[in-house]
Amino acid sequence: MTSRKNIIEIGRNTIRKEAASVAALEELLDDQFEKAVELIYASKGRVIVSGIGKSAIVAQKIVATFNSTGTPAAFLHAAEAIHGDLGMIQEQDVVMLLSKSGESPEIKMLLSFIGGFGNPLIGMVGNLGSGLARQSDIVLNAFVAQEACLHNLAPTSSTTVQMVLGDALAVALMEMRGFGSGDFARLHPGGTLGKKLYLRVQELYIHNEKPQVSAATLLRDVIMEITSKRLGATAVTDGSGKLLGVITDGDLRRMLEKRGMNEATTAGDIMTTNPKTIEAEALAVEALDLMRTHDITRLVVTGGTQYLGFIDLNNLIREGII
Repeated sequence: MTSRKNIIEIGRNTIRKEAASVAALEELLDDQFEKAVELIYASKGRVIVSGIGKSAIVAQKIVATFNSTGTPAAFLHAAEAIHGDLGMIQEQDVVMLLSKSGESPEIKMLLSFIGGFGNPLIGMVGNLGSGLARQSDIVLNAFVAQEACLHNLAPTSSTTVQMVLGDALAVALMEMRGFGSGDFARLHPGGTLGKKLYLRVQELYIHNEKPQVSAATLLRDVIMEITSKRLGATAVTDGSGKLLGVITDGDLRRMLEKRGMNEATTAGDIMTTNPKTIEAEALAVEALDLMRTHDITRLVVTGGTQYLGFIDLNNLIREGII
């Protein structure tokens, strides 16, 4: 019976083997990779990515990565292709076939049909002597010396290498297109990732109270303002709404410990004159970064020198930014 210690070692050994295969892939990249990237970049159509078995699953992931990073792509299952789905290949499309052996019956049959279409063909294959390698216009070498499984049978290292090679293509194409965070946000509007890329401070702080006092406001009224607005702080402003400083409940506690209660104390006496602020136009994730950097839970929101409100950690938690 396999012991717990052996189970852990099996897991570690699998990781080591796959890591070694990925490391070896770096040395396999040559001008064929460069040609593949340039071909896809120059194409006016899509990248049609196909495979069979586990390679088909990897092909779907590559398609998803391409589409989300600015390279139009579509998945074509090798088995379904020969039963009518070949019609999805259009004249300007680039076709990419994934196969470890390059000799699967479905791949061979697909090759015989694609050749007549005239589309440029990229073969991602682990066997450079295979039919797929011979018939491809560009060959991406996805050779692995050994699968990670005990019997060198189950697609493990080979599919990992295919996945990494697909990522390398996608990232290279991103760089060539100048695909930035704004483009990423446009294609990922949903979920937490989307929010991190487009949600702005101005969409969050407006839901909070807007505590504020003047520099002449007495301590008692400062405490009442902080308590009633329930944000744990208040801004100190002049008559035109310009931010002068901020007072937090922590500031009050520290003052009381040092000086005791003096009702003649004003907001101007105890305010912090250089509070951490963020512009309303800034991304919400930038607010989170500032809070983490300075180990605080709220920021004053400003528009230039004008005080607009507060954004706090709870706003970011509710939106799933954290």
